[in-house]
Amino acid sequence: MTGQAQEIGSEGVAASGRPPAPTRAQRLAQDAADAAEVRRWQDHPDVIALRVERVRTQVDRLCWAGIVLGLAFTMANVQWFAASGAVPWSLPWLTAWLLDPTVSLVLLAILRAEQVTARYQVHTGRWVRVAKWLALGATYVMNTWASFAAGSLAGVVLHSVPPLIVFAAAEAITDLRDKLTEAVNAAVMETAEPAEPRALPDTPTEVRKPRPAREQPAASSRRKLFADYLGEARQAWTPHVVVTPAWVREVTGCSRGLSPRLAIALANELKSTSDGEETQS
Repeated sequence: MTGQAQEIGSEGVAASGRPPAPTRAQRLAQDAADAAEVRRWQDHPDVIALRVERVRTQVDRLCWAGIVLGLAFTMANVQWFAASGAVPWSLPWLTAWLLDPTVSLVLLAILRAEQVTARYQVHTGRWVRVAKWLALGATYVMNTWASFAAGSLAGVVLHSVPPLIVFAAAEAITDLRDKLTEAVNAAVMETAEPAEPRALPDTPTEVRKPRPAREQPAASSRRKLFADYLGEARQAWTPHVVVTPAWVREVTGCSRGLSPRLAIALANELKSTSDGEETQS
């Protein structure tokens, strides 16, 4: 009777078409394989770059919102300072409203340009920072002059906070963009040539076998470092070539995030060599 019951049970399973349920060990093995695949994607430089770009977008939006609101707050005080007691709606009173937008637009133009230069780690000249500080300093003085003249400490504090916040944000946002770019470049340098992720197993019972400890990777699959890319670019350069990130990517096959740093490093190296030859001659 027992043998007949087992045969009937097997026939019932086969007739229903349902595969046997995976064991706990098989489910854990599949979870481990899925977790390993997720970690491999999380460490991929393109995934890291995408996350950094999202953070960069959030940082830009928050900083721009704070800067615009701070400049809008100072507009009324600057207009009052420029009007200097003029009759409301008279020509001097209306003209005074142009002073704060003039300074603010120059400041916003500089910050917008630095948004692009900091992304590619291109340092601006001295006059850019001078113009930015001059615009911020002029806004601060015009915004707090009346409070200083009246000897109102509370007024000085109140009207100092927005310009100082704008000044700090204008300086910090450039450094933040530069550090975010460095984060992407660091991820690219750590995994310059990541291996292509393998497809997930077709069945839940398939488990990847770990690589034996004695197996060594081939010499040709060694990870390329920053110095390797720089050496290839140095060998490919000729005197008539202008070093650009696009040219570096073409001759070395490096990623888009790494090419700006390689171009800067090679350009500085060529410039140092040229200066040394001119000095000797």
